[in-house]
Amino acid sequence: MPPLAYLMGIMAKKSENTNYKVLAENRRARYDFAIDDDLEVGIVLYGSEVKSLRLGQSNIAESYASVDDGELWLTNAYIAPYDRAMFGHEERRKRKLLCSRKELARLWNATKREGMTLVPLVMYFNDRGLVKLKLATAKGKKNHDKRATEAARDWGRQKQRLLRHGD
Repeated sequence: MPPLAYLMGIMAKKSENTNYKVLAENRRARYDFAIDDDLEVGIVLYGSEVKSLRLGQSNIAESYASVDDGELWLTNAYIAPYDRAMFGHEERRKRKLLCSRKELARLWNATKREGMTLVPLVMYFNDRGLVKLKLATAKGKKNHDKRATEAARDWGRQKQRLLRHGD
């Protein structure tokens, strides 16, 4: 007997993507850049790169994305070579990112006209086992902006301590 929800034509809502395994994170990005908007994109990888990522050997700290010739590319992301692969890969090759044409046009507009930067925030396996990259449009912070952010963070910590101890 089919479930009642099936008979009534009600579909279960897709839950928010909470079940994913982080492969690489760019923690410095939030310190160096003022994040405006983020977007999840796919990434084109070789088999040996996926095997290496499953072992957790990657780094996106010094990487960036750019729009070249109508395509989105990730540059300078490090994925360690997989030693048991028959056909290996270059560690820091340019990798193609996958997004819709509408998103690509928005990203091109943000980088070329508004002077924004495309910064990768986190690379992860989603709940279906696909490698995804969270990409952010951001503007570089000046030194005084970084100091103000750090002062606000310190004040928040101090405030929490005061509230916890009741001084």
